[in-house]
Amino acid sequence: MQTSWSEPQKIVAAIQARMGSTRLPGKVLMDIGGETTLARVVKRVRRAALVEEIVVATTDSPGDDAIVRECERLGVSCFRGCESDVLDRYYQASQAFACDLIVRITSDCPLIDGSVIDDTIRTFCADRADYASNVFPRTYPRGLDTEVFSASALARAWQQACKPHQREHVTPYFYEHPQIFRTAAHRASRDYSHYRWTLDTDEDLQLIRAIYARLGNRDDLRWQDAIAVMEREPELASLNSQVVPKAVAS
Repeated sequence: MQTSWSEPQKIVAAIQARMGSTRLPGKVLMDIGGETTLARVVKRVRRAALVEEIVVATTDSPGDDAIVRECERLGVSCFRGCESDVLDRYYQASQAFACDLIVRITSDCPLIDGSVIDDTIRTFCADRADYASNVFPRTYPRGLDTEVFSASALARAWQQACKPHQREHVTPYFYEHPQIFRTAAHRASRDYSHYRWTLDTDEDLQLIRAIYARLGNRDDLRWQDAIAVMEREPELASLNSQVVPKAVAS
């Protein structure tokens, strides 16, 4: 039995961010071609035509005061919530911003693309879904991850999810319960999943900086432009080819 679906009225992108990354502490404020990682993410999410509002969902830890200051500099809303229960942080943010549809973006994706966000939202609406993503199956490069879910589905997950990984990673409860939630997948025209553009390590940072440098450190670069760089210079992939992706525990 799926949750009730209605045409979304207010679409909010919530960017998950904190300073305390275990693999690369402080990565959210590291420099990428003259801008912080968070600035890159915010500016690129702003290019999504269907997103009406953006909020950075950070924690109430004093260590994340720097993120709040960066949000003020960028002129973007900020919400502070529980550091460990990220599902609760998202639920409380959805209540504070009275949204009908939430787009989950993480701050370790400085190459996130507005067109991919828009297309994932369109897939969500066309399939009348409760949850849609471009992750299952993964056909886009890692680092363009976009998840879309309704506020009603989020509320149900918030009420019912009880396993630690479901609370920490926000969305597992959706795709682990297909009998409850209607899910949809947005796929690329071909498989680009072998590319890794997420920021978890120093090696990732080197690659992302190199991609931005090749493209003039512009905020308006398209993800297809980054693909062209990688295809033109395949040796760039070796910069982070040994990085093992983090797994979501079950």
